[in-house]
Amino acid sequence: MTIEVLTSFFMWCTIMNGALLTLWVGFFMAAPDLVYRTQSRFFSIPRDAFDVVMYCFLGMFKIFFLVFNLIPYLALLIIG
Repeated sequence: MTIEVLTSFFMWCTIMNGALLTLWVGFFMAAPDLVYRTQSRFFSIPRDAFDVVMYCFLGMFKIFFLVFNLIPYLALLIIG
């Protein structure tokens, strides 16, 4: 596996996961009641707890996105 292949792989991972993160944040900010109603069909959880859980998931996803996608991509760009 060459550096070019790894760079291309991490570039596409960064693009796709960044788009997913942006979509998830946008959807949660634009229609939080719809997201809550949809999820409350599957899980009986109070609204306050749901907001905390969603905030934590978004934070964790952002940290994982940065650590496992963006930082390796930037490192490969630097050494490539």
